[in-house]
Amino acid sequence: MHQKSFLYMFQGTFPQLIAVLTATLGAISDGMNYGWSAPGIQVLKRKDSPIDLKENDYIWLESIYLIGGLAGLPITIFAVDKIGRKGSILVSAIISLIGWVLIGFANRVEYLYVARFMVGLSGDVAFVSAPMYIAEIADKKIRGFLAGIIYVMLLIGILIIYAVTPFVPFYVPSIIGGVLVSIQLVIFPFMPDSPYYLISKDNPEEAKLHLQRLRGTADVDTELSEISVAVKRQQAEKGRPQDLVLSKSNRKAVLIMFVLNGAQHFSSISVMLMNLHEILSAADSVYMSSEVAGILFAAMMLISATIADFVVDKFGRKALLTCSSLLTGLSLLVLAVFFSMKSNGMNVDSISWIPLASVMVYAAVFKFGLGIIPIIMTAELFSAKVKAMGMTISDFFYVLFAWISVEIYQRLSAHVGYDIPFYFFSACTLLTAVFVQIYIPETKGKTLEEIQFILKGVPFPIRSNSIRSHKLPCESVDEGDKPKQDIS
Repeated sequence: MHQKSFLYMFQGTFPQLIAVLTATLGAISDGMNYGWSAPGIQVLKRKDSPIDLKENDYIWLESIYLIGGLAGLPITIFAVDKIGRKGSILVSAIISLIGWVLIGFANRVEYLYVARFMVGLSGDVAFVSAPMYIAEIADKKIRGFLAGIIYVMLLIGILIIYAVTPFVPFYVPSIIGGVLVSIQLVIFPFMPDSPYYLISKDNPEEAKLHLQRLRGTADVDTELSEISVAVKRQQAEKGRPQDLVLSKSNRKAVLIMFVLNGAQHFSSISVMLMNLHEILSAADSVYMSSEVAGILFAAMMLISATIADFVVDKFGRKALLTCSSLLTGLSLLVLAVFFSMKSNGMNVDSISWIPLASVMVYAAVFKFGLGIIPIIMTAELFSAKVKAMGMTISDFFYVLFAWISVEIYQRLSAHVGYDIPFYFFSACTLLTAVFVQIYIPETKGKTLEEIQFILKGVPFPIRSNSIRSHKLPCESVDEGDKPKQDIS
């Protein structure tokens, strides 16, 4: 019975799956760039390094990647509307390819600076435009599954960069990343475009052709009509920036995403991904080389995220977020205590396995909740009128906090030791569990309209199906603190 249900879910969706796989192929490259500095900087510190770097260069090679992500935000907002979701994905791939070429041929640190800025910008464009493309081409019965593919691709990229970089010449990862985005640039132009985007540009005939390709049938008139109505309503009801503040539900959504995006990075995920090899080397872990540990770390995250994607609708967002935050905070606390013992001159040889065990537990428990649920909740919390602005602001928070967390780690570890930043990250993560329990609503099994009423703190009214059927979901709670009177 379950097998039949599973097969039915994917019936007739092969064209969509191919489109999504090619759209997200560049996410593997983005994952490689995200995790590049952890093994890459260790290679550059070797005596046979192809580039002579100073200590300050190592810090900037991490920071400038995140600065590039911040710079990509206004470009992304412009690109997804002017050249479309598909066009933005292709532009991102071109920028990424140029970045890999610069890294591969770099003989001066300036080339690496430019390349890291470019791939940071490219990743930001891709991780806004690709999810929009996927949501707009996907059949509703597999939209969640298809939306999760991009994050699995990202983790595959991190696993590749960890597995390859320490054992090959410096330019080899650039070849792998360059080949991946080159394949995307060759194949993806032939994939269907977003019917939503084409209709928004007054091109209904072309939208119909692309929708027919995606659904594998010529009978798409009903769905095309629904898309047309949806696009017209969205265009007519674009929200104002001040609506993010004036509406109680939107204010609460902004605060939740502010905290969750901060919690992701103040739980040290960017620090771990960019500095894992250095952290384990500083801990003098003798049970496994930092290179092999990096591979295992990335594999643990990939497995954990995949499992979480299947169970999040069963156990709920709140439970997974709370458990993940508590366990992540405890694993960081153990790591901090170990570094304190080591820095105070205590003999830690008999427990040198603790840092390795801590980061592996961290990889599993972080990605099981805190590492994936904020991404899911971003699309659930904001009302229809301000969803685009809300998601853009959330993306800004995400990149900004990534940069701040890396700066905190670099400065504190260099001047006061490795234990202090991890005490800080542990405290932030444990406090996140408290915030989740007190402030964040459970959105599992709730409609978008129900979520808006929950955020308002007012009862959800029971309505007949016929009432206000022509109105947008959440319309009655977009403005002010109380739902509007039904005047239809």
